[in-house]
Amino acid sequence: MTGDNTMEGAMRSHLTSVKEHLMTGVSFMIPFVTIGGIFLALGYALSSFLGGPEATRTIFEATGRPDWFLAQIGTAGLTFMVPILGAYIAYAIADRPGLAPGFLLSYIIQQGDILKAAGDVIGLQGGSAGAGYLGALVAGLAAGYVARWLKQRNVPEFIQPMMPVLIIPVLTMLILSPFVIFVLGVPVAIANAGLTSFLRGMQGGQALLVGAILGGMMAVDMGGPVNKVAYVFSVGLITEQIYQPMAAVMIAGMIPPLGLALSNFIAPQKYTAEMYENAKSAVPLGLSFITEGAIPYAAADPLRVIPSAVAGSAIGGAASMALGVTMPAPHGGIFVFLLSDQPAMFLACLLLGTVVTAVIATLLKSDFEETAGSSTTTATATTQAND
Repeated sequence: MTGDNTMEGAMRSHLTSVKEHLMTGVSFMIPFVTIGGIFLALGYALSSFLGGPEATRTIFEATGRPDWFLAQIGTAGLTFMVPILGAYIAYAIADRPGLAPGFLLSYIIQQGDILKAAGDVIGLQGGSAGAGYLGALVAGLAAGYVARWLKQRNVPEFIQPMMPVLIIPVLTMLILSPFVIFVLGVPVAIANAGLTSFLRGMQGGQALLVGAILGGMMAVDMGGPVNKVAYVFSVGLITEQIYQPMAAVMIAGMIPPLGLALSNFIAPQKYTAEMYENAKSAVPLGLSFITEGAIPYAAADPLRVIPSAVAGSAIGGAASMALGVTMPAPHGGIFVFLLSDQPAMFLACLLLGTVVTAVIATLLKSDFEETAGSSTTTATATTQAND
């Protein structure tokens, strides 16, 4: 029994450390997502201002224009965000020796031409899609653990100075490159190609389901790893010129802060005075597509708030996908809604999800003052009975 407990404790400890490594990678990736998303959104917005909605479709061909420069900066940020994710996962595990291998391996498996050539070598035809952030997660973990294992080897003293900057990074790349490219990259690229094909052909009920899933994921942890999975997945599809998931994700990510703020405004008696003040900041955060604006509500009452937020975001995302609403910009919220092919429907889906979240949260929550009063009354009665 003791042995089982020890094994279970070790497993939990390992899983906790893996989660910490993944979150380290995500935390370093977020600034790249933010910079890339905002600059790309600004580029699209400026392009629309200069040449109308049609100009946004040729923004990357308008070399030398201000919107082109903004879009190039944004694209650079979004291009490097996935390799940065893998790099800092490896860094969290092995420190400096893991950084370069984690970055390079995560970058290589984003290169569709490399994976297509690798597939041809082993007789698997899967298109030229990259392995995405899931590939980077695995590559980063693998690079980190291999580099850490190499760090722990006993070597002659004269070799030790070369270990972190030369020997460990090079050996890690030599060991893992075949695995990452052929074993990891090719199958994931094939799966991504299939998923891309599926998303291109989504109609009716399929679109509803995907929209509901992506929407719910955006709200379930409000900026946490599940939220980031849905977001990074949708951003990756922009490069495949699939814009519907990005619209669903953006709408769904805006809904929790807006819906809970609306609930707070229409039923202030169900919230503390501090939460009412929070609602005033949650509105601009929600409009800016910053889901974290809802976290204070979720932290205070997770059992009621999270289901309310998930329901509204899932409905908003499902409606957006079913209507075929698009969003070519990966960030910007309300400030880029005109870039959608259906701006009115974008706003309608946002309003629908916001109202759903507000209504459910308001119905589920009891009056704060009554709850406090009830507790006080109960405590007083108990004291009197004891006396």
